Amino acid sequence: MPNEKLVLTHRPRRLRRFASRRAMVEETVLRPADLIAPLFVVDGSPAPEEIGSMPGVFRLAIADLVKECQEIFALGVPAVALFPKLDPKLKDENGTEALNPQTLILRAVRAVKQAVPELSIITDVALDPYTSHGHDGVLNAEKDNVDNDRTVAILAQMAVMQAEAGVDFVAPSDMMDGRVGAIRKALDAAGYTDTAIMAYSVKYNSAYYGPFRDAVGSAQAAGTRLLSKATYQMNPANRREAIREMQLDVAEGADVVMVKPAGAYLDIIREVRNATRTPVAAYQVSGEYSQIHAAARLGWLDLVRTRHESLLAIKRAGADMILTYFAKDIAKAYKG
Repeated sequence: MPNEKLVLTHRPRRLRRFASRRAMVEETVLRPADLIAPLFVVDGSPAPEEIGSMPGVFRLAIADLVKECQEIFALGVPAVALFPKLDPKLKDENGTEALNPQTLILRAVRAVKQAVPELSIITDVALDPYTSHGHDGVLNAEKDNVDNDRTVAILAQMAVMQAEAGVDFVAPSDMMDGRVGAIRKALDAAGYTDTAIMAYSVKYNSAYYGPFRDAVGSAQAAGTRLLSKATYQMNPANRREAIREMQLDVAEGADVVMVKPAGAYLDIIREVRNATRTPVAAYQVSGEYSQIHAAARLGWLDLVRTRHESLLAIKRAGADMILTYFAKDIAKAYKG
């Protein structure tokens, strides 16, 4: 019969009937305080330059970077992650510019910390922005692989210099074995016991990094956007290995562990979250950001709803904090 009612004890839709009820039972909430904004810095005083493969993301001179950080912090985003785009003339096989006391990233950190001292600053500890070949470390004698131990020694020096400049977190993203322990030892020996380590513990050899490599120029250095880092970044097919990598980093002194990428690895985020009490970060990488924008520009997706849903899924999976190029836009929307 058309008007016949079902006899149901449980009707889950009761709690979805009105917005107020939906708000009362909402399980996951996304706030600006959950977000970290990755930003790109260039030398000199050029006007902000939009990255072609990352709509709405710009390379910023230090003065513009400072202004952007002030705006981001005012919107309630507590941290930024800074990445340098160097002049190719400064790059060489050993990434020696990384150890220049006046290198771009250190000058940028000092300027931002002076202007916005309460903002947490995270800096990348890896050699790919500095090497002429685009790899995250120095190559072995045969030039066919990254030399793990030589690279770790350089990374430890980089971390101490970044701590001296005033960063709150050093973030080794290189995936060399033993680098977290070496960095922690070096920081403590230099007196930077309060400088935290946000380790890229579970970083996959992903196809989603292409736009980022354009942004920092490591793709240009290598002569290809398809540079393979399979000998040090993790195999996307592996799940158990993620827990092993995370546990090693925690044992070596990581204060925060990270899963990267995020959207295609929600299962890994949940695995890591269940396996540790250490705070978990996830990086919604450049390719994830760019594909959402591309689909929205074609009219296939709603940009505002999709960006929010993508980040909500990452937090629901177990991330305590999310690095995302949507950070500022989400924070603006939250402020309403």
